[in-house]
Amino acid sequence: MLWRLTTLVLCQACAAGLGWFVAQDGDKSIVALSCALAGSLLWFVMDCMRGLRLLRWLREGAATDLSLGNGLWGEAYDRVRRMLRNGHRLTVESDSRLEDFLAALQASPNGVVLLDSDTRIEWFNQTAAEHFGFDARRDMLQHIGNLVRDPGFVAYLAARNFLHDITMPGRESNASKPVKISVHVHPYGEGRVLLLSRDITAVEQAEAMRRDFVANVSHEIRTPLTVLAGFVETLQTLSLEEQERQRYLALMSQQAQRMQSLVSDLLTLSRLEGSPLPSTHDWVSVDLLMRQCEQDAQGLSQILSGQLHDLVFKRAPGCEIAGSSTELYSALSNLISNAIRYTPVGRRIEVEFSLRPEGNAAFQVRDQGPGIALEHIPRLTERFYRVDRSRSRDTGGTGLGLAIVKHVSQRHGAELSIESVPGKGSIFTIGFPAHRVRQALVGSTVESTVSSV
Repeated sequence: MLWRLTTLVLCQACAAGLGWFVAQDGDKSIVALSCALAGSLLWFVMDCMRGLRLLRWLREGAATDLSLGNGLWGEAYDRVRRMLRNGHRLTVESDSRLEDFLAALQASPNGVVLLDSDTRIEWFNQTAAEHFGFDARRDMLQHIGNLVRDPGFVAYLAARNFLHDITMPGRESNASKPVKISVHVHPYGEGRVLLLSRDITAVEQAEAMRRDFVANVSHEIRTPLTVLAGFVETLQTLSLEEQERQRYLALMSQQAQRMQSLVSDLLTLSRLEGSPLPSTHDWVSVDLLMRQCEQDAQGLSQILSGQLHDLVFKRAPGCEIAGSSTELYSALSNLISNAIRYTPVGRRIEVEFSLRPEGNAAFQVRDQGPGIALEHIPRLTERFYRVDRSRSRDTGGTGLGLAIVKHVSQRHGAELSIESVPGKGSIFTIGFPAHRVRQALVGSTVESTVSSV
């Protein structure tokens, strides 16, 4: 303000002084006063022009710099420019934070949908697009009720009771591959809602597997327990001849052994799932594993049938595998015992461990059993899955052997593959990666045994 008054006075003084020197002697005062008024008018016009330049600069968006000098308009320009720059900086920062927030929502494993007060879609991430089949160019600002027509979801959204979530089929759900989506709506802002979706297919499957597992374990244990309880009651209440009594005791021992095998396999699975992965620095002698498996196979063949199968073992001398000897023995012996249980007496069972040119290795069991139909093969490694339940119980199987083989294979970076032709037999192969296989070092004394199994 002081600068404006100073410039106004200076302009008036200069104009009055100029009029005083130019005017006649008698008219000096009048001319000086007139010139002072003209100077004031000139100053006012120039001041208005500076104000108009500032106004035009603001109307044009303040995109370029402007020079208004000192004074009121210059200070107003400087302050406005600083405010605009600060506002622009805050806008850029807000946009950046919004982009980061949206990027975080986009990376969320859950589906996120923002709805306005009329349940129109304002934004959604890619996961939500996959869950509901949304298209960003087509479905933005559309009513979600027009796009998601599941009756349960429509009723849930209309009831406005969002204290709990609902479960609905996913967009790609079908009879052969069901997909389950959990949807939960959270109100926020002025009538807006946040919709969260989560694929719970794996959770539902795990829960179904848990229920099946508990039911199967209960069934598998209940059967021998029922038999044992019946025999115990018979021995307690009836007077039996020694021969009949011994037969009952033998059957009781068989059922007790069956329960013991089941519990042992369950403990093995539990240990495999809860323990650290096997080391890659502990090397196990394949020759020792094969020798132990061969001895056990001959004993099992004799026990089950009283006669020996045609067992052929092909070893790879000097070969070692990095891992746990106990787990490897469990996997290999399970494959061999399965072959013995399901192959008729007198037929051939070939067990081979071979090195391949690529540096990897394979443990393979070929049998001449009844074979397995193609539709059963993908499910063979499921716990308690049996192709023929009565046949499995007759041979003494627990239904957990191949599940153990699968877990051991995965823990050693190996892959279990199954080939079978009904009526011709089956081939079970565990393929070990090259970094877990080596030829034993000359003079090496590092040999793991399976005596602890």
